[in-house]
Amino acid sequence: MNTGVCYFPEHWDREQWEADIERMAESGIEYVRMAEFSWNRMEPEPGVYEFEWLEEAVNLVGDSGMKAVLCTPTATPPKWLLDEYPSIRQEGRDGTPREFGSRRHYCFNSPVYRRESRRIIEKMAARFADDEYVAGWQTDNEFGCHDTTRCYCDDCASAFRTWLREKYDSVDALNEAWGNAFWSQEYGSFAEVDLPGPTPAQDQHHPSRLLEYKRFASDSVAEYNRLHTGILREANSEWFVTHNFMGNFPDIDAFSVSEDLSFAAWDCYPTLFSQQIPDAPDPASEEGATFQRVGDPDMIGMNHALYRGASDGPFWVMESQSGDIRAYPYSAEPADGMVRLWSHQAVAHGCDVVSYFRWRRCRFGQEQYWGGLNNYDGSPDRGLAEATEAAEDFAELPNLDAPSGDVAMLVDYDSLWALETEPHTPEFHYFAHLRAYYRAFRSRGVTVDLVPASRDVSEYAAVVAPSLHLVDQELSERLAEYVSDGGELLLTIRTAMKDEYHKLRDELAPGPLAEPLGARVGQHESLAPGLEKRVRYDGETYEYRTWAEWLTADEATVVGRHETGVAEGEPAIVRNDYGNGHAAYAGVWPEAELADAITTTLLERADVPFGERLPEFVRLAERDGYTWVLNFRAEPLEIDPGNRTPTLGGTTIRGRDLAIVDAPPHEIDLIEEG
Repeated sequence: MNTGVCYFPEHWDREQWEADIERMAESGIEYVRMAEFSWNRMEPEPGVYEFEWLEEAVNLVGDSGMKAVLCTPTATPPKWLLDEYPSIRQEGRDGTPREFGSRRHYCFNSPVYRRESRRIIEKMAARFADDEYVAGWQTDNEFGCHDTTRCYCDDCASAFRTWLREKYDSVDALNEAWGNAFWSQEYGSFAEVDLPGPTPAQDQHHPSRLLEYKRFASDSVAEYNRLHTGILREANSEWFVTHNFMGNFPDIDAFSVSEDLSFAAWDCYPTLFSQQIPDAPDPASEEGATFQRVGDPDMIGMNHALYRGASDGPFWVMESQSGDIRAYPYSAEPADGMVRLWSHQAVAHGCDVVSYFRWRRCRFGQEQYWGGLNNYDGSPDRGLAEATEAAEDFAELPNLDAPSGDVAMLVDYDSLWALETEPHTPEFHYFAHLRAYYRAFRSRGVTVDLVPASRDVSEYAAVVAPSLHLVDQELSERLAEYVSDGGELLLTIRTAMKDEYHKLRDELAPGPLAEPLGARVGQHESLAPGLEKRVRYDGETYEYRTWAEWLTADEATVVGRHETGVAEGEPAIVRNDYGNGHAAYAGVWPEAELADAITTTLLERADVPFGERLPEFVRLAERDGYTWVLNFRAEPLEIDPGNRTPTLGGTTIRGRDLAIVDAPPHEIDLIEEG
């Protein structure tokens, strides 16, 4: 495990580069990422290439014993390119072009932009193909950032029609699959299918059309990324190629894009993302105030698990928060110790390189209020000492395999996009629902692998499929086989309600999964915050939120019933014996106590070891036999590691500190202090 840093030599006088890079090496940094926004510096006018400055920076990095990670610079096409080819700009739903003056203003489907992207990438790749100091590449930067996954220009309209034609073959097949008889929405040809712009009916579009457009847009990103990876690998097959995804990002299928990468990376800004998620606590609350300083440990952890799953192994954090952020909406300085603690949390979840953003705070442009390891005058900022300490910690650890859990959580972007089109309540958010269960597992120290619904899960002791809304015959058969062969499957609200085209089925939910479940969903409702929401489960009463279903149990055993509302007395949670395993269905969105009860029952049936419920803001993370005890609280924590001595740290863990123990999580006892 190593550390890295993001550096922008084009922002600083050349006389400063050598001193900056020498200090990076002194801080234990191994990788330096450069050139992601520097197209205009490499090609200041059409066909005139100036790579010497970047070569000089790469040589300085290599001479200091580090490796360079270069970036394809396509996130910021230069002004001369837009002036020459204005059609490369993205367009909003109302047809307004996205103008020069920021970044990510290009269209993924523009043939002209793909041609120009190929040209600059080929020139860069050829220039550095034999450079021993270049270890690998990052493609572009944060695909989809600033709401740029979906474009509505003529190039996208043409590409969408081609995409539909290849999928459906005939427009009659499309009309039938979507159900276009509704509201007289049938098409006479593929040429009639437009992109989903504004509509009179409260902006309501046909849900199947919206779903396919979202699939198409994500596929367009994957195809554009494939252009980059192909050129780079052709130039040097030994380079790694990655991309820096974003946290909690719903618009792009990370699994699909990652198929063309050596591994996935993501940009981790805990105090930013913890304010943006829909299940964030009120910032005026005690919990919300803590999030302002340390972030949400489970939000961060779930993103680590997602990109570990996308990589099917180790991943990188390409940008790790090193100080304050540009306010979204607030920008408190991280608590002392958090830069190091976030670094360790990433490594514990399978990250092999933690790269900090950035080396120096920039003195101009849109990110002047975005902190770095050093201040804009070059003096060390608060994060540098912690990053240096983290590098020293990692140097003492052995090489470790990525974590691999006994529990898989299925992530399905098709279901996410379908639920976005018809949330049925403003409080329904796909990733927030997943986090309800993820938090419950992590509060017991259990490692959870986030994997695509298409992945083989036969080796997992337990599988959770939250809101697997769209289920086709092939997926239902695989899940049924998993249960029949002895697996423990937990399904949750809104699962298998629709087919792969986003249509209700001929039979009640969960459609083809009704046989292994032994039950069906009879009714559903979305519930406002003021309505009572309680269920009786395993002899105890619990609260739930947002969504409720009441079930008809055919073969299944009813283990939970509604206690409130028009569903009072109706089945809410069921479990069924099927073959050698069990399938369960939770027909409510559980609050924390109910989620803990449901998940611990699942773990017991699956014979997965787990510990006592962890204190709030304390988490255990296991990697290759080592367990990180991560204390996000201000108060100290005492641990009893049994007959083991901590590999790092001691048995008393200060606030915002950690220890590493050569033992599984369930064998470590925690004793709160303070």
